[in-house]
Amino acid sequence: MRVAAIDCGTNSLRLLVADVDPDTGILRDVTREMVVVRLGEGVDRTGLFAPAALERTFAAVDAYAQTCARLGAEAIRFVATSASRDAANSDLLVAGVERRLGVVPEVISGDEEARLSFRGATGALAGGLEAPFLVVDLGGGSTELVLGTREPEYVHSMNVGCIRLAERHLSADLAGAKEIELAVRDVREALDAAAKDVPLARTGTLVGVSGTVTTVTAHVLGLDAYRPERIDGSILQIDDVVAAADDLLGMTRAATAALPFMHPGRVDSIGAGALVWREVVLRVRREVEAAGRPLETVVTSEHDILDGIALALVPA
Repeated sequence: MRVAAIDCGTNSLRLLVADVDPDTGILRDVTREMVVVRLGEGVDRTGLFAPAALERTFAAVDAYAQTCARLGAEAIRFVATSASRDAANSDLLVAGVERRLGVVPEVISGDEEARLSFRGATGALAGGLEAPFLVVDLGGGSTELVLGTREPEYVHSMNVGCIRLAERHLSADLAGAKEIELAVRDVREALDAAAKDVPLARTGTLVGVSGTVTTVTAHVLGLDAYRPERIDGSILQIDDVVAAADDLLGMTRAATAALPFMHPGRVDSIGAGALVWREVVLRVRREVEAAGRPLETVVTSEHDILDGIALALVPA
């Protein structure tokens, strides 16, 4: 069955067209595409989608509609996440997408977002990794944490993400100590709340997904270009992830843009995203070590909510 999954986030609009074996649940990619549309630009401040942001998003949807038709997708699911949950005029997005794509977009909860990310990420993990898995999906407006083995058992959505944090605290070309302190406080408060819902100390394997996480991974690996085949499944030392995150946070935008693996649409938000990821991995390691076990590595996955959306389109 050929399906199309579209993930409409705060920063990017992504498409996966894949063939799914209904018996095994195995996905075979036909195409993966991503456009930075910055739909959530200003939403944290205004509570509304800006007209220009909607125009950028609709232009990308038009292109995706053509791709889905050309590739013969039998079913399409369009999922909108954090910014669409927050925007009071999200009805404009829903109506515009339905006109262009012929399907009604779903504005899903943070919990549903986390469950779809967990399904997509864990379905593609290599064998031999210790369960339970803590999957962290670090988006533009929110960050989802979900812990489980075969199915999600504990879920929490934090209202912090790379775009939201960048707009609140880190909009300058080079953030100062005070701005970083305020951003760290936001993330740590969100993690305190998350830890009440998700027993972080039980984590067997920490798995990170999203463009922020894969970009930090590319920096750890010193890649000469963005190479998904090198990034996917990488097992990194947490100390190396923290060092790479600190490095990205301390770069000017010109220096960030010059990195060979950096997508232009992430230049002004990767520092904020790296800060969130650093705080998450350090907090999880501390919780696991307090429980008497070591946690030295983190796994990066290129498979995420898109894969989960696609798998959910196949009848059980």
